[in-house]
Amino acid sequence: MAPKKKGKGKKGPPSSGWMPGFGTKGTMTTYFQYPTPELQEELRKIAQAIVAPGKGILAADESTGTMGKRLQDIGVENTEENRRKYRQLLFSTDPAISENISGVILFHETLYQKADDGTPLVNLLEKRGIIPGIKVDKGVVPLFGSEDECTTQGLDDLAQRCAQYKKDGCHFAKWRCVLKIGRNTPSYQAIQENATVLARYASICQSQRIVPIVEPEVLPDGEHDLDRAQKVTETVLAAVYKALNDHHVYLEGTLLKPNMVTAGQSCKKTYTATDIGRATVTALLRTVPAAVPGVTFLSGGQSEEEASVNLNAINTVELKRPWALTFSYGRALQASVLRAWGGKQENVLAGQQELLNRAKANGQASQGKYVAGSVTGASGDSGLFVANHAY
Repeated sequence: MAPKKKGKGKKGPPSSGWMPGFGTKGTMTTYFQYPTPELQEELRKIAQAIVAPGKGILAADESTGTMGKRLQDIGVENTEENRRKYRQLLFSTDPAISENISGVILFHETLYQKADDGTPLVNLLEKRGIIPGIKVDKGVVPLFGSEDECTTQGLDDLAQRCAQYKKDGCHFAKWRCVLKIGRNTPSYQAIQENATVLARYASICQSQRIVPIVEPEVLPDGEHDLDRAQKVTETVLAAVYKALNDHHVYLEGTLLKPNMVTAGQSCKKTYTATDIGRATVTALLRTVPAAVPGVTFLSGGQSEEEASVNLNAINTVELKRPWALTFSYGRALQASVLRAWGGKQENVLAGQQELLNRAKANGQASQGKYVAGSVTGASGDSGLFVANHAY
């Protein structure tokens, strides 16, 4: 007697969690679970608060080495005490700073430092209604077999670290991946690897009630024109959101931190802020789901003024914008602060005033209300580009 042929699309038992996929041979399933409604609400509220109208993020998560370079530029020694004093300056700025700064990304060291009076630095932010966040990646490492490309490490103990950071007052996190535009790059290998790493990071963060900021940075190094920058950015973002979907990441509880679409630093052709605004928003419209609450751009080596002017153009160009488009700036919020402070106690207020001024400029730019040249800082319009920038 011939064996019976298996029926196509046969259902499994109700308890197995089986759902229709692409056949019954185990090739793919669409089974998954959404986060609980309570977790969804918590993540969504945090993400929305960060991108509230007129507000953005101060990225103060420079590593010890990178902070050393910033301090060296103003003739200050790179010691833990000097780093503490500088971050204290930032976080003790007049409470009016909260009108334009909704969140601050911290470096691990800073989360556990205290102000002169013994107050934990993180408490200074909380008192101002500013949400503390934390950088959780452990830096870039070479991607073997590629053309000088890289991926980002730090997934192994991420869940445990996120659980601790949540207890210690951090409600969002940041993880940076880096892609380079060259003749043969970014490669498929690098795009896929970095997209997957970002998705896994985002999933782990959400499991620990932390909002992940997803940062796939296409570096501005190179001679490429605006069209190439736009196409590469679109390809990278498309891969990232495919990976986020594959990992069932709850998009309403995430934020994106991309590069603006700009031509390479060595490109001979010049483009207007409107050109950059149009290319950037077009790239986002083609790739970023409307479910994402907001996009917090990195400044990517632009001068303070360029970063404000280009953000303003992004918010005034005649295209749809289903997400908040705001800032998560490090150098473009701090260059003038550092210059005005110079490591001297008597200059703390001058440094804080620079931060207030630039934060206000970017808050206006995030609403398309910044007037170019209306805010001038101690660093002038000096370029902040660093080749192959690492945090």
